Amino acid sequence: MPSIAISRSPVEAPLIDSLWPRASGGALRYAALALAGSLLLWLSAKIQVPLWPVPMTMQSFVVLLIGAGYGLRLGGATVALYLAEGALGLPVLAGTPEKGVGLAYMMGPTGGYLVGFLLAVVAMGRLAERGWLRDWKRGGALLLIGSAIPLALGWAWLATFVGAGKAFALGVAPFLVGGAVKLALAASLLPLARRAPRPG
Repeated sequence: MPSIAISRSPVEAPLIDSLWPRASGGALRYAALALAGSLLLWLSAKIQVPLWPVPMTMQSFVVLLIGAGYGLRLGGATVALYLAEGALGLPVLAGTPEKGVGLAYMMGPTGGYLVGFLLAVVAMGRLAERGWLRDWKRGGALLLIGSAIPLALGWAWLATFVGAGKAFALGVAPFLVGGAVKLALAASLLPLARRAPRPG
């Protein structure tokens, strides 16, 4: 019986490898980048930008950058580290410590967005490694996916508390304008991503 060869598209090196090559640093590089990304998520959660109808943080923008730039494994590990910091009670999440800390806060109404951050980064990292950043149409789609996943999961989780309609009104609609701004900002960086050299 003849064998059938299955071709797989090559995995492209993450953008971060252009700034800090994987060959230098080893495990220390990996840990340093994950820690730096988690600290950036922490900082972005605390920054509020005045915008109608509600102020926005820059956290979902940083999620887009990590998803596009870190790749599947490092990006996923970075957001997992950030969530672990939150679960341990560190005030790294938006609204902490004013509204609580730790797992009790994470299981509250906004918990779906946090899980969405992790899934968005994993999905974006996978697609980026498949070359989606090299094409502006697929790059735009990648960013849309990264923006939609947290909103969708955040809405679904919040709906278990207040119902689907109210969850959309409270947890999705107010963030569409800010999300569009952050999406446009991230999309403006796509030309740089396409021109960035990849390690061979």
